[in-house]
Amino acid sequence: MKILESTGKTVEEAIESALKELGGLRRDQVELEVIEEGSRGLFGLLGTKSAVVKVTVKENKGEKAQQFLQEMMEKMGVKANVSIIHNNEEQISLDIQGDDLGNLIGRRGQTLDSIQYLANLVINRGSQERIRVIVDVSGYRKRREQTLYNLAMRLAERVGQKGESITLEPMSAHERRVIHLALQDNPKVYTQSRGEEPERKIVICPRR
Repeated sequence: MKILESTGKTVEEAIESALKELGGLRRDQVELEVIEEGSRGLFGLLGTKSAVVKVTVKENKGEKAQQFLQEMMEKMGVKANVSIIHNNEEQISLDIQGDDLGNLIGRRGQTLDSIQYLANLVINRGSQERIRVIVDVSGYRKRREQTLYNLAMRLAERVGQKGESITLEPMSAHERRVIHLALQDNPKVYTQSRGEEPERKIVICPRR
């Protein structure tokens, strides 16, 4: 964490000087503490005190998450690059890219979910403000969501025609949510989650 003390004739001048010295950072990228307000002396000359501010650069959690995942890949012996897709105060999205990364995804995305869980623990450790970290592998999650959406539409049509419920394979909470959202406004069916983790399943039921 980089900390810098800066002086100027006024607090504003001291802040601007510090931001410039830090490579042109914006105010929302730092924490400011005014140590000395500064004052003009007699006739603007005698006894003049400079304003002093302490500027602390905020930790970039997106870069921290990227570094953590990159080091994890190296320790696992996986040749891959980690890219930041989205980074703000509420959510960080990262994508791991490379060749033959199926092992990082695992069955039903379970390995990927574990990697994401670890990333969330590391990035939010010791922080009062929790930020959500989403980890993907070569766009797997987006493709999986589309596959689940298409599956939900097909099965809903079948349930609506036959009037019989269909139980899907066990899914993670995120994947179950995709199914629920896909069918929440469907007039022919409704969805329920049944069972205990990690075998919790979605059931698509006909509306009577």
